[in-house]
Amino acid sequence: MRHAVLPRVCLLLAATVVCAACSNVRNGYRQDPMALASPEVPPQDDKQLYAELIAKMQQQGAYYASLAHVDAYRQRYGDSPQLRLLNADALRETGQREAAMAMYSSLTNGPQAAAAWHGLGLIAARDGDAARAEHALARAVQLQPLNTGYLGDLGFARLRAGDWSRAQEPLAKAAELSPGSAKANANLAVWALLRGQNDMAETIMRNARLTDAAQAEVRRLADQLRQQATPAPSIHRAPASVAATQATPTPRAARVPAAARRVAFDTERRNSADARLAPSMLERFGASTPASEITP
Repeated sequence: MRHAVLPRVCLLLAATVVCAACSNVRNGYRQDPMALASPEVPPQDDKQLYAELIAKMQQQGAYYASLAHVDAYRQRYGDSPQLRLLNADALRETGQREAAMAMYSSLTNGPQAAAAWHGLGLIAARDGDAARAEHALARAVQLQPLNTGYLGDLGFARLRAGDWSRAQEPLAKAAELSPGSAKANANLAVWALLRGQNDMAETIMRNARLTDAAQAEVRRLADQLRQQATPAPSIHRAPASVAATQATPTPRAARVPAAARRVAFDTERRNSADARLAPSMLERFGASTPASEITP
């Protein structure tokens, strides 16, 4: 799992993404977004437009080309936090991990701080460092609590770490803030499957109108995470008092003290409650038709 890529795994809807990108691919290469700009105003002559087109280039996956344009932009207009973030994203996606981390770290106290922490979190997730990923992604969410992309990646990082209970909040927030987002609903469906809420997962995917291929990917990913994730101590491990008691064989009736039995019962009851969504979510996913509201 060391080389697993969080942002790529989170985007479960490969089929729809590929279809949308087909029109921008010619002879095996992605079309340069610069060619899509208006000929009346060359993008390199408009500072903000040039930066926006570099960002669009990265959205299409042309990260190496974006690095060349970042250099050209810097020569023409100088450096800026916005450009450094684009630079860091491109370095991350082209495998230049150390350079990306250094650039992200230089941005963690400025206007691009949330995005920089998010980038650091993605790198940590790729490294398989669950603790570092949790810290960085949680910091990004703290700085931008309405960013559904950050919420989704934090929740998914917790799913990968086996912390399924704590993954619920950010994933549910992302789904409610962006009810029309296929990614947010797919991630929430993965959580529901991991928690044994199969009917809920089916309802989420059906109401989100996920394609058959996307639904199959959701189920495959849930199975993979169930097999590979390390269970979180708060969810899957017995309290220390119970473990200590079980280490020494004793008569069955006296094996677990009453206090330990109460702790285990309370833990099980909390986990059962955690597996249920808030009423508003249940109402939306229990509807016969998909929700149409758009939350800012």
